[in-house]
Amino acid sequence: MTEESRFILDPATRDLHADNRRLREAGPLVPVTAEGVPAWAATRYATLLTVLTHPNLSREICHWAARHSSPPGTAIDRIVTDTSMLNAEGDEHRRLRTAVAGAFTPRRLEGLRPKIESLTGRLIDRLADLPPDQPVDLRKEFAYPLPREVISELIGIPAGHQDELHELSDAVAQVGGSLDDTPELRKALHELLGQIIDQRRDTPGEDLITDLFRLREQDGVRLSTDELFATIELLFIAGHVTTVNLITNAIGALLNEPGQLDLLRSGKCPFSAAVEETLRWDSPIAYFPMRYAVRDIEIDGVHLRAGEPILACFASAGRDPGHYGEAAHLFDLTSPPATHLSFGHGPHFCLGAPLARLEAEVALTALFGAFPEIAPAAPPEELCPLDTLLGNSTRTMPAVLGPRSR
Repeated sequence: MTEESRFILDPATRDLHADNRRLREAGPLVPVTAEGVPAWAATRYATLLTVLTHPNLSREICHWAARHSSPPGTAIDRIVTDTSMLNAEGDEHRRLRTAVAGAFTPRRLEGLRPKIESLTGRLIDRLADLPPDQPVDLRKEFAYPLPREVISELIGIPAGHQDELHELSDAVAQVGGSLDDTPELRKALHELLGQIIDQRRDTPGEDLITDLFRLREQDGVRLSTDELFATIELLFIAGHVTTVNLITNAIGALLNEPGQLDLLRSGKCPFSAAVEETLRWDSPIAYFPMRYAVRDIEIDGVHLRAGEPILACFASAGRDPGHYGEAAHLFDLTSPPATHLSFGHGPHFCLGAPLARLEAEVALTALFGAFPEIAPAAPPEELCPLDTLLGNSTRTMPAVLGPRSR
């Protein structure tokens, strides 16, 4: 196959969903180039479901035939070289996942609910203090600080490190600020998290870092120092950046899709439906690397050779008319999806899915309840998308709030 026959995935595309429509029309598995890496793209719902659960596809990078020629320093490179449970399989994956599963039990999450509601209330108060007739960036001022503070609380980030950590994570979440998301910035974030972990070793508390230190001493779930660090880094970044995108995208949909917000305010549809429909219709993740063929296999009539990588196209699968019908491109709260794949499927299903759902539902309920006259401050087509293959959202979400409800 020649490079000319491949789709080039553009991280800065102005219309991700139009790109994905063309990919779906090209086939269930489409040859693409992503950040200089040739790969197959799983474009349709059924194909992606097969890819996520296929016994002869693995996330372990040792199975990637061209791994040594992959460009360094890219978003794909950061993901595929991660040494946490993200890229582990089998018993190793279960061992690493078990070590953190306790942080996401229903009991632990219900314990977080009052804190999430309290933090959301403080953010609403801060928004209400702003001029009601002037645009405010709801990504920066609302969608971002909520999950950032929640994951900091869950993990156990000491107050003395939060300002510096937040400055670095601002760049990762693309919410403005003076820093860009570069390999150097990622290194600084890596080093700072290392300092935090070292500090928490001597100051245990009711948090995930303390839990992991305790688990290191228990037979069967021992974590090496490198594994502990990789796990904390994964949970901190993945634990809030994708939720920022979820809340941002949901706000955008409810502000711009006619009649949908009225369904929520009238009580005809619950806010949980808005969360699930956003996850389907505008997935927080665009493309996610990689799964590798362990041996030669065939999926949906496409022959894959051992060692070839596959990219998961979550945003594309969510609008697949072959699964959701001809109205798949419409945001419709009256028929929320019975299923979607935005949190993955199978053993690698997102551990933080219940937390993301809880945060988004609390945030949307509070925001649209507090500001009955809220309106978009710019049309969707004028908003700049994230300049990354991984995340699907906009850099800003400007809105005019209007007066707070009484």
